[in-house]
Amino acid sequence: MIKKRYLLFIGLVALIGIAVGCGKSKVKIKDFHTDIFGDNVYIFSPEDDMSKVQETLDKIYEKQETAQFDDARYAIYFMPGSYEVSTSAGFYTQIAGLGVLPTDTKISAINTYARWLSDDPSNHNATCNFWRSIENVEITSDVVWAVSQATGMRRVQVDGNLTLHDEYGWASGGFLADSRIEGIVDSGSQQQWLSRNNSYKGWTGQNWNIVMAGDKASGVPDKTWPEAAYTVVDTTKVVREKPFLVYDDKDGFGVYVPDWKNDSASYGWQQDTNEGKVIPISDFYIAKEKTDNADTINKALSEGKNIIFTPGIYKLDKALNIQNSGTILLGMGLATLRSANGNECIVSDNADDLILAGLLVDAGTSESDNLVNLGQKDGAKPSLLCDMYFRVGGISSDRPCKTKACITVDLDNTVGDNLWVWRADHGDNVGWDRNTCENGIIINGDNATMYALMVEHFNGYQTLWNGNGGTCIMYQSEVPYDVPDKGQWISPDGKRFGYASFKVSDDVTSFYAAGLGVYLYNRDNSIPMYCAMEVPDIEGVHVHNIITAYLNGFPGMKCVINEAGDSIISPGQTSKILDYENGQWR
Repeated sequence: MIKKRYLLFIGLVALIGIAVGCGKSKVKIKDFHTDIFGDNVYIFSPEDDMSKVQETLDKIYEKQETAQFDDARYAIYFMPGSYEVSTSAGFYTQIAGLGVLPTDTKISAINTYARWLSDDPSNHNATCNFWRSIENVEITSDVVWAVSQATGMRRVQVDGNLTLHDEYGWASGGFLADSRIEGIVDSGSQQQWLSRNNSYKGWTGQNWNIVMAGDKASGVPDKTWPEAAYTVVDTTKVVREKPFLVYDDKDGFGVYVPDWKNDSASYGWQQDTNEGKVIPISDFYIAKEKTDNADTINKALSEGKNIIFTPGIYKLDKALNIQNSGTILLGMGLATLRSANGNECIVSDNADDLILAGLLVDAGTSESDNLVNLGQKDGAKPSLLCDMYFRVGGISSDRPCKTKACITVDLDNTVGDNLWVWRADHGDNVGWDRNTCENGIIINGDNATMYALMVEHFNGYQTLWNGNGGTCIMYQSEVPYDVPDKGQWISPDGKRFGYASFKVSDDVTSFYAAGLGVYLYNRDNSIPMYCAMEVPDIEGVHVHNIITAYLNGFPGMKCVINEAGDSIISPGQTSKILDYENGQWR
């Protein structure tokens, strides 16, 4: 009944231009905060004094622009309406509208530049612009979104052009989904990017690995590999867009959960395709950093509640245990779950139809087996991992952070949409034998699908894929560059130096991947890595468009996949394979 009422309501919105909640809010808001979500969530209204709104936004960005490993987290929400303000998304900041449609909430300017990483005024290096998002708004100007991994721009209307770099400075992104860009997208100096289910007038810029999946065909470049660094996938096989917070004066806050889509193209928030359901806020337990712990959250889960994590760092001494199918864990403002006792942070047991979204999961100083483990369930309905980020080290700590793996997926039919799995290569207490982690992600479940899977710097295989029927669209990986000597980085069979970044297990019989990039920077030692990817040589295991790149340091890499592909032995050199299956390649 809720779904039908909601769809009727959005139809009226589209037809007569009514914005949800455009009248005076019935929620008690004081100094831009509400007791429902606490002090780290800001909620602005069109009736607010715009000079005070601007001042507040400026203060948040001033604090967060350089706060790479700091503890503050912010979610900034705008009630539907128009805002003559200009802001930027800094570290651990989520900016979002509260309308049903992105066009309900119009903001003059939202940008992210890359000017903080050094004192050099000509610096435009965006390679550390991590952990931030923009969602569900219309931006009425050109946008600069110079970001790298662990960032998301979703469900956004941009009335001008979208530039994904800051004056061609280094950048290593990134992810754009379910958005309409009225002008041109310029990826410029971005090393790689996934554009999924978007519409734009045209696309310019290329470097190594730009992937378009399910984008509207009229804007997609004509040239693809090997003429240009574009991989085009006509439709998105299966996906569910990220849930998001909405508000209207009648029902108050709720969470809109989009339906699954199959073989989709272009953005999905037009009136005729915008299907989903609104879950009332009363069905969620609202977790807060200062008052909640693993026990209080697990109690809510056992009672059948979904969880909203308000911005903050949740130090968990035991795992959050999901036992009910259909459970949603939704983070605001890059809410962070941190292992405090060598424990996992999230586990599921015989549950499916799960949604985990908008969370950063940290290893702690006592080694865990996993940070997240999704357990098996027979006949599993699809589950979604969306804007999920994992980190081993870098944060300020008295001892190094450790885990054996970041995420293990035993659950069949799991879809990942924008994951960054990162063993820190900089920050506090980092080093080969300090912030240790063997594997970034292990996929044991069948029929897994990953979009924008980015996995970096782990001690063994970055990605270990054991399940059948898998699909990976856009993969990015930089292998570790802190290996101290050859003897500490030898493949499990003892025959090759260096672990492949992406290992598809020998007994897998069906797998497909498109648009992969694996990069080598042997900073500390001369260790000639053998290959970027290992796959079984059988029909049904197919890799389309993979590139290796030698960034700097000691050489090199012998092959691309198994024994195939050219070596890279000098800085700046790349090697490509357009198609590989059953030992045949071109």
